[in-house]
Amino acid sequence: MLRIENLHAEVDGKQILNGLSLDVKAGEIAAIMGPNGAGKSTLGYVLGGRPGYEVTKGSVLFDGRDLLALRPDERAAAGLFLGFQYPVEIPGISNVQFLRSALNAQRRARGEPEVSAGDFLRITREQADALGISMDMLKRNVNVGFSGGEKKRNEMVQMGIIDPRLAVLDETDSGLDIDALRVVGDGINRIMRKPDKAVLLITHYQRLLDLVVPDQVHVLAGGRIVRSGGPELALELEREGYGAMAA
Repeated sequence: MLRIENLHAEVDGKQILNGLSLDVKAGEIAAIMGPNGAGKSTLGYVLGGRPGYEVTKGSVLFDGRDLLALRPDERAAAGLFLGFQYPVEIPGISNVQFLRSALNAQRRARGEPEVSAGDFLRITREQADALGISMDMLKRNVNVGFSGGEKKRNEMVQMGIIDPRLAVLDETDSGLDIDALRVVGDGINRIMRKPDKAVLLITHYQRLLDLVVPDQVHVLAGGRIVRSGGPELALELEREGYGAMAA
């Protein structure tokens, strides 16, 4: 589903990614781990198409399409969802307004009919109930006044409604207490652990991987993948740290 080959990228003239290659197949959850400054968030932003992150070499294919040739909105319509480490607040726009506009914009881009108001509210209520978010909260402005855990659960509601094929989740566990972590982990499994979907899960810690068990774990250091393995690799990193792998 996702094939990254020899990817180089820079920010403000500083090289961050240095020949990163990675394959993620449909039905897989791939964890990206690594020390601070390794390029993990940069990888997510490059895939999402954030301005200022310039690809200088390499290629990214998503379902056989040249992802780097698409605008951010086209990437979203193609099925890519980017979850942020620090979800932003959007004053003046309610969650339900934002989500319905986003969902129908993507459906129009794919030539699909828009979702009616009734169907949208039904889908939204189902996703919100599963993630412990009240409908009253969804009527509030996007993330305004939300706690860290509420923002992350709200982002899972967004993912459930958008229903992407590939989710790139940047440190979704950041700032979560035990209960919120469990809710978010259950949400990732429920929404994305399916044969036609895939997840790129960027994280520092094993605790999320206890709930969302990855099919593969990759260590990113110095802007490239330096080691890959199964779930046992994350346990090794938890015990021993990055050590020589990050050197």
